[in-house]
Amino acid sequence: MKVEQIYTGCLAQGAYYIESNGEAAVIDPLREVQPYIDRAAKSGAKIKYVFETHFHADFVSGHLDLAKKTGAQIVYGPTAVPGFEAVVAEDGQVFKLGDVTIKVLHTPGHTMESACYLLADEKGKDTGLFSGDTLFIGDVGRPDLAQKAANMTQEQLAETLYDSLHNKIMPLGDDVIVYPAHGAGSACGKNMSKETTDTLGNQKKTNYALQHMTKAEFVKEVVTGLMPPPKYFPMNVMMNKQGYESIDLVLERGQHGMSTEAFEAAANETGAVILDTRDAEVFAKGFIPNSINIGINGNFAPWVGALIPDVKQEILLVAEADKVEEVVTRLARVGYDNVLGYLEGGFATWKSAGKETDSIQSITASEFAALAEKQPVNIMDVRRKSEYDSEHIKGAENVPLDYINDNMSQVGRDKTWYVHCAGGYRSMIFASILRARGFDNLINVQGGFGAIKETGKFDVTDYVCPTTLL
Repeated sequence: MKVEQIYTGCLAQGAYYIESNGEAAVIDPLREVQPYIDRAAKSGAKIKYVFETHFHADFVSGHLDLAKKTGAQIVYGPTAVPGFEAVVAEDGQVFKLGDVTIKVLHTPGHTMESACYLLADEKGKDTGLFSGDTLFIGDVGRPDLAQKAANMTQEQLAETLYDSLHNKIMPLGDDVIVYPAHGAGSACGKNMSKETTDTLGNQKKTNYALQHMTKAEFVKEVVTGLMPPPKYFPMNVMMNKQGYESIDLVLERGQHGMSTEAFEAAANETGAVILDTRDAEVFAKGFIPNSINIGINGNFAPWVGALIPDVKQEILLVAEADKVEEVVTRLARVGYDNVLGYLEGGFATWKSAGKETDSIQSITASEFAALAEKQPVNIMDVRRKSEYDSEHIKGAENVPLDYINDNMSQVGRDKTWYVHCAGGYRSMIFASILRARGFDNLINVQGGFGAIKETGKFDVTDYVCPTTLL
């Protein structure tokens, strides 16, 4: 028996490959499925099942393409209503995979169709629990995402989650390995560990949600600190539930190279968003007017999902030539399938053609500190509220990037703002979005809060341990 976790850091997502005696199963696959097919081929195994723990909100699963290309059966837990051919399993149903078995445990709460999959080895011993978004390392799934679909409040869903944990998971053996669908950085839980696996026994000791408490106490703990989810979540759920275009077609369309003239014409005629994926400081020095910067070398896909409201939005790319396929792939992972193409030669080609360019002023933390010693400065902190509440520069205004589309009124045009995040990635995204909307009064501070604090020139609030990372 082989069990492999295939972890994707930018999405903080764990998919799983299980193999026994020539048969394989994949749990919660990413949109691009060729790596799973290649993995099975390497061992001479046939992918028999694609197990889905629930209808995912934070990414588009590869279940349809993987099933179509391999003939595997797609399996969901009880109550799921997929818009395509799939096995909707019964609670307790057992699937044979080579010499091992995988048992369905219906664990509603995060969503009502949520299921965990219990792996038993060749001797029938329970060895692994693929817990989806029901149980994470250090946390449990947030109960507010499925309220509309379930016609329940987040408190009622939390009560259901409590029952699932106590009736289905807690009774399992302490030596069972927990394999969750996400780790730290995912918006599907509020404070997950950086560890991506653990024993259930250790989680019973250390996970706050598995401690001895009443159902009412559990509900209060789980719902406290939740922030509104990214707006692309419901759209990803519908794609996972109803179906989507093949990743092969999406990749072919998105990797269409465009001349400067064709790119400019498309920008003028389609209303497409110009998405520049270069590093923040490179972007700051020169970019196509009205483009926004979300660097590929960061949590790219989740930020696209948080900041571009509609997954159907048409997109034009500015990217390094060797990164185009990666960019299109990572966009497709969260359902942004309508990339019209990319600018051949990148920004350098645009500039050499004599086209209009723009830039954003960016200064170092040391330069900022020297300036602040001479005159008052207006500081805008675009980190999450939990980060700001934990520690911030006294007098700084908090306008979280996550909700920039809802909080535009907080950004005045009547004064110069010095903008920072934690390290510089998010602040440039923020500045570029505001620049595209006509704001010319934002200056980016390189290195973010960490670099500013290191100068020792600013009053910083006392550190308070955050209760949530949302």
